[in-house]
Amino acid sequence: MTDETGEVRAAIARLLGDPELAERSVIRRLGGLTNRVFEAVHGSVAVVVRLPGRGTEAYIDRAVERHNARAAAASGVSPSVLAFADDGLMITERIQALTMNADLFRDLDRVGRAALAFRSLHQRGPVFAGRFELFAKMDEYLGYLERRAAAIPAGFATARAAMARAREVLDRVAAPPVACHCDPLAENFLDDGARMWIVDWEYSGNNDPMWDLGDLSVEAGFDPEQDEVLLRAYFAGEPPPAARGRMVLYKAACDLLWTLWGVIQHVDGNPAEDFWAYAVGRLDRCSKLVDSDAFAEALRSAGRA
Repeated sequence: MTDETGEVRAAIARLLGDPELAERSVIRRLGGLTNRVFEAVHGSVAVVVRLPGRGTEAYIDRAVERHNARAAAASGVSPSVLAFADDGLMITERIQALTMNADLFRDLDRVGRAALAFRSLHQRGPVFAGRFELFAKMDEYLGYLERRAAAIPAGFATARAAMARAREVLDRVAAPPVACHCDPLAENFLDDGARMWIVDWEYSGNNDPMWDLGDLSVEAGFDPEQDEVLLRAYFAGEPPPAARGRMVLYKAACDLLWTLWGVIQHVDGNPAEDFWAYAVGRLDRCSKLVDSDAFAEALRSAGRA
């Protein structure tokens, strides 16, 4: 028995009070960058156990996450939450579905199903706690890094200054905030062949819905055709030009934000991957976009809302 397996068994016993499931489950690691996620299966019972990552308490509001995960499940877009401890230890229903990645999203039908999942989340009206404040979040991350006297990749200040133009536009035209996932990695989608489920609500909050579309596009490396399918499926037809523009602005903004997040993981010693390289790559992609004609057009389109 590995130490991790022991942690999972202890979590099941403590939170579910099911010693048989805890002792006899077949446990398998599913993944996770900041957290550790496991599947536990015994007979017909299958659950997912999320062990919170070291240091996440510094920047994740677990009370907000607990509320929003349960609200998303109640609205039908996410698996049921079976237990959620104050420290972020969580156990959810295990959905029989394919965990997505960027390659699997090359299937345009799956892109369309992700768009419909977003539309259901945004329009069905689950009441989320918390507000995802993009630029306040950047300031929060920068403050954390300053307190740690951490280095930030070269070029960040230049990209941040360029994004100030986007902030001026978005402060004027951002859509009324709705329940949003706010961190739609490809791997946070589960495809059962008929619909997409969305998991992992750590960064969720009320936000402009175009953030979710733009962030998924960046995370899954969408090309223009995939972006078009995503937008048209979401809007059930031709998307408004202003929405197209906001999606592009948020694509740049999410790379800038997750640059800082990557540096935090690097500083915190997260061993899941080379987070300094991750942050540098994010910043490079952001810098290229804010210097492009597409970004200039997005500023114009969004500003005409």
